[in-house]
Amino acid sequence: MKTIAFLLHNNFEQAEYEEVNNKLKDKGYKTILITTNDNKEVQAMQQDVNKADTFTADIFANEANVADYDALVLPGGTVNADTIRGNEEAHSIINAINDAGKTLAVICHAPWALINTGIAKGKTLTAYHSLQTDLENAGAKFVDKTVQIDGNLITSRNPDDIDNFVDAIDNALS
Repeated sequence: MKTIAFLLHNNFEQAEYEEVNNKLKDKGYKTILITTNDNKEVQAMQQDVNKADTFTADIFANEANVADYDALVLPGGTVNADTIRGNEEAHSIINAINDAGKTLAVICHAPWALINTGIAKGKTLTAYHSLQTDLENAGAKFVDKTVQIDGNLITSRNPDDIDNFVDAIDNALS
């Protein structure tokens, strides 16, 4: 059974974690929730405006061993993505997954982390439309598609793309 890790902080887009997680579990994957937060209770949001559910992370980022994971998913949410992009522990996990050539699936605002880790440069990516200039300034080519695959990177724009995003993750791991 392949294991997919989710990495997030707080104020993440609930659908981009919960729906993706549930759909991947339905396809037979084991999932684990990793947080950079200072406690394991993490707060979800709906459209960056309304607080949604809370979830309990399995482990803290400093406890993560990337050798245990076949893929890493970064959910969006503006505040979550902005926090992750500035977190060195998160960068270490993201870079280790990428350097190992493992699937790195990133949705909505989460591609900001690909800028801060240097992964975006030279890649063709999609993301929430407001990230286009940021990604292009970082040396990436931006495309407006439900899913963009560039090597081991899978990117999607928003919660409307979740079905295609999950299918792309599943195809990459099959």
